[in-house]
Formats: sequence, C-alpha cells, structure tokens
Amino acid sequence: MRISIPTKIGFGTAPLGNMYRDIPEQEALDTVDAAWEQGIRYFDAAPLYGAGLAEIRLGNALQHRPRDAYVLSTKVGRLVLDETEDTASRDLGEKGGLFEHGLPNKIVYDYSADGTQRAIEASLKRLKTDRLDIVWIHDPARDFHGDAWRDVFQTAMTGAAAALTRLREQGVIKAWGLGVNRVEPCEMALQQADPDGFLIAGRYTLLDHADALRELMPACADRGAGIVVGGPYNSGILAGGEHYEYQKATPEILARVEALRGLCAEFSVDIRAAALQFSLAHPAVAAVIPGASRPERIAANLALAQAEIPRAFWQALRAQDLVAAAAPLPGLV
Repeated sequence: MRISIPTKIGFGTAPLGNMYRDIPEQEALDTVDAAWEQGIRYFDAAPLYGAGLAEIRLGNALQHRPRDAYVLSTKVGRLVLDETEDTASRDLGEKGGLFEHGLPNKIVYDYSADGTQRAIEASLKRLKTDRLDIVWIHDPARDFHGDAWRDVFQTAMTGAAAALTRLREQGVIKAWGLGVNRVEPCEMALQQADPDGFLIAGRYTLLDHADALRELMPACADRGAGIVVGGPYNSGILAGGEHYEYQKATPEILARVEALRGLCAEFSVDIRAAALQFSLAHPAVAAVIPGASRPERIAANLALAQAEIPRAFWQALRAQDLVAAAAPLPGLV
C-alpha cells in the first residue's frame, strides 16, 4: 500500500480545533498524550480546524516526541490569514458553525501551487515540525454550489496536485491525496493524476458506503492506493449523537440508524464497535481516524476496535440488507 501508516487506529484532530465546544487547552494536550501513551502513531490535522488551533495544539503536544516514530498528515487548500473575523458568522459552507470556538483568524480558499506551498510552510510552523508525511487536498469539491465545484476541482488538480506530486518526487513528502466527503472527486483524481490515496470522511462507514464500494474502493485496492476513513461515526450519529453530515440527522437517517441499533441490541454489540470494525475490514483501508476531545475517548475507541463481535452478527447484517452485498465484513469471506 502506497500510504504507510503504523497503526490502524489513528487520531483525527478536528475536535482539538474546538469543534462544537470550547475545549480547555490542557484537556486537548492530555488527549493527544493519551493517544500517544496508548500506542497511536498516526495524527491527522488541517488548517481549517479552528483556524489553525488544532495544528498548534497538536504541535505543542508532539514537539518532544521522536519525529520518526509517528506519521503526520495535514491539508492544503485553505490559508489561515493574520486578519481576523467574527467566528460565529464565518462561512464554512456545509460545515456551518463547527469551529465558532476556534481562533478568529480569517480562512480563505487557495488551491494554487503557490497557495499549496504557503499552506505547507504555515502548517509546519504551527505543528512545530520539519516535515509532513502525507498532505491531503482539503475539500476541493465540497463547499461550492451546483457544478461550481468542478472548476475548483480542476484548479486543485493543476495547482495543488501538481505541486504535491513534485514535492513527493523530491522526497519532501511521502504521499498525497484528497481529503474529502465525496466519492466522485476521488474517482476523477485517479483518472487525472497519481494520488497515493484518499482521506474520505463519512463515505465508507457502516451507515454510508454503497457509493464508495462501486468503483473507488476496488480501484484503490487494485492500485495500492490507501484509504483513510475519517468520520467513522458519521458526525456522531453512530455514537449516540444527533448529527449526520454536520447537521441534525433527517428522519430517514434516524430510521436507518435505528435498524442498525436494533440488530446490535439483539447481539449485544456496541454499534460503535461495529462501525469501526466494518470500516477496518476493507483491504484498501490503511487506517480509521475517529476524533476525540477527551483523554478517555482514546481508550474507548481502541477497545471498540478490538471488541469481540460474533460472526452471526455480521451474517445477520448482510442477511437483512443493512450493508451492501459487496462490502467485506470481519470474519466473512
């Protein structure tokens, strides 16, 4: 696999950017320390997360750790400016007010080659490191209305993707790909460029995986392109929350989750364990990165990934058509 990650469970740092709530500084640092102490060696960040706050906190927490001992990824496509703005009215597209408790710095889109270089340099400073292992092009097809995303995507391919390919060839980074919430741009990127893999949030989960399974997952498995699964709990709806795709879940989604919960209850299975283990079962998946903003959540996620789930549960899941027929399931061929 072209993306090499030492631990199957990584740490997604969006919560460290004060996603949904104002997280005390020490609590954020303690959460990263808990991840390290329990063996997690893959950390993913982005300038978007709290306008650089997540990167700053992650850098502070990891600065005394041996750099060769962990894999670090962040994202390009957005620049954090010195100029400030009202965080409550910040336009993050579908992500709405996710980071209203983050830093007040203004964030602008920039998928050009020059913007990519500047974004990397700024991230290196915030992360207090001299190198990045993986760089994802962040949401080049997400927060734009209608077909406007296609023009933005092409700009990202001629700008950011070309720049990252050169950096990979020069040995500055080890890998690059897209960090997105949609399947189609990943399929297009495989046709137009040579990405090493993708970070897909919410599109290869127990609840939502059919689109990814049709072409993207098989294509990545064939090419050795690794998939990092972000948002394995689909913005929290599979972990007891109310959000799906960063918004309140619709009645249709709630009904599907209720069906999954019903089967989990029948077999005494924690739905979070089923969600993590489902995502990990596909051979193209390099890692799954559930977010955490409290130290105790780290241990919980690791335990869920290892929890014993009866084979009969997976068989029933398939028999009741609660997963796509082509989805690999743990313990089933």
